[in-house]
Amino acid sequence: MTQNELPEEFAPLNKIAIKAMTWLNGFAHIIIGLALATSVIMFTWLFFKDVQAAAYAHNLVHGFLHALGTLMLLWSISALISAEIRYLQGSKLLVETFVEVVLVLFLRKLIVMPVQDASPTFAEVSVWVGGAFVLGVIYVLIRWSQKQSTDA
Repeated sequence: MTQNELPEEFAPLNKIAIKAMTWLNGFAHIIIGLALATSVIMFTWLFFKDVQAAAYAHNLVHGFLHALGTLMLLWSISALISAEIRYLQGSKLLVETFVEVVLVLFLRKLIVMPVQDASPTFAEVSVWVGGAFVLGVIYVLIRWSQKQSTDA
């Protein structure tokens, strides 16, 4: 049902509903922003705890990979914060951002796999590598498509 199909008597109620939803959407984005900011603090703290644990355990390679995994989570949060800022400034949310975040998380999984408690199977590694490859191809196609549309 389109706006024009609504009975005219509902127009004031419709305006109130739209204002309320716009206000709630703005409030939701404030909450999202605060949650993202909190997660930056938490992942930064976790990174330093990973470094500290690695130093105390005298296992720098293991600790470095864990800390790198935490930094990749922080990178994902940073990409989401950048997307949120662009959205709040009136830009559209880009699919590219979410593909990038998922790709980084796939790569993070591949980086921390060697230091997991249980050794991953060949099939598990293959699924993660294949998924990262597919996401990489999707990301390249999105970027190529954007370049084509700006060149045209």
